[in-house]
Amino acid sequence: MRKTNKRLINEIIVHCSATPAGREVTVEQMRHWHVAGRGWRDIGYHYIVHLDGKIDVGRPVEQVGAHCRGHNRHSIGVCYIGGLGDDGKPADTRTNAQREALSLLIHSLRQQYPGAIVHGHREFAAKACPCFDAYSEYNEP
Repeated sequence: MRKTNKRLINEIIVHCSATPAGREVTVEQMRHWHVAGRGWRDIGYHYIVHLDGKIDVGRPVEQVGAHCRGHNRHSIGVCYIGGLGDDGKPADTRTNAQREALSLLIHSLRQQYPGAIVHGHREFAAKACPCFDAYSEYNEP
């Protein structure tokens, strides 16, 4: 665990955007969903991982996110674009580029915040998000 400008970070929470496989979403679109649609002051996630593996910064890490009720104060929210299969049901739709980028990003965050545990949003909410077992995939034994 490490502090970042007064925030103690002990969790990294992985999400999906719950959008169809192969459909790209910009940070600005996501920000609009969160601000206009939900009334938040900014995008809820700290990092967004695009289909091509590009990583964008959403909300600054120094600010509390809006991505997982009851866990925002001490966590960093990471979201990959996708999460819905061709049938519209939850599915692990990560591209190879997203898998690699997520792995690198989470490894980097775990180095910056030693002791932080990686979780999937589904561990804290009645959702399939992020549509794979992030806890098992990203926490080293």
